[in-house]
Amino acid sequence: MQPSEIVKLTFLFYLAAWLAGRDKHSVRDVHGGFIPFVGVLGIIILFLILQPDTGTMAIIVAMSLIVYFVAGASVTYIVGLMVAGLGGLGLLIASSPYRAERFTTFLYPELDPQGIGYHINQALLAIGSGGIFGLGYGHSRQKFQYLPEVAGDSIFAIISEEMGFLVAVITIGLFLLFLWRMLAIAKRAPDNFGKYVVVGIAAWIVVQAFVNIGSMVALMPITGVPLPFISYGGTSLAISLAAIGVVLNVSKSAKQ
Repeated sequence: MQPSEIVKLTFLFYLAAWLAGRDKHSVRDVHGGFIPFVGVLGIIILFLILQPDTGTMAIIVAMSLIVYFVAGASVTYIVGLMVAGLGGLGLLIASSPYRAERFTTFLYPELDPQGIGYHINQALLAIGSGGIFGLGYGHSRQKFQYLPEVAGDSIFAIISEEMGFLVAVITIGLFLLFLWRMLAIAKRAPDNFGKYVVVGIAAWIVVQAFVNIGSMVALMPITGVPLPFISYGGTSLAISLAAIGVVLNVSKSAKQ
């Protein structure tokens, strides 16, 4: 059981309901909109820092900012919060040797290939070994005691190794198609609450997917978040499927 996964959906419900009860003027107001939003989001961030779970924290923050922007928040607020968030992330990295090592490995993955850089180097070996068409389904070499978490966080590297660059690109394309369909459903939602919930779920799933994929190809530090709907099941898969059930309910009631 991972409580942080449950928070993604429950906090989104709370945030969508809170924003749906306000007009755009109230959302843009500093005292009536901005400060309460930052206060509640700050409480969630604090608990995730204490856990610690930086990857899930980043996804929840991104989801919340996108929903807040769609609800009518000023671009100045969003940019200010993003800058503050990057500053806070820098402090977290500086205050934690483990996070600092991960960030250093992201910048220089070749520094310690047998230590903190082992995971990303093995992932890159898997992706590079696949070539255009892959080694064939079930023929991965890296999944046999080389690459950690092959059924979980590292599944995209195994997809690339076994089925190649083309299937890896198709996988990314499916997430983009998913985003397009979710935005179409949000546009036809019967009310603002449904609209904000669908936009939030779309942001959550797609941001998490690209954080996972980005970490496997060394475009982002490894964060330990699963690839939605593809990584081995657990709390993440159960909550993601529940979220899609909510989206289907909104779609059923959508305006034609």
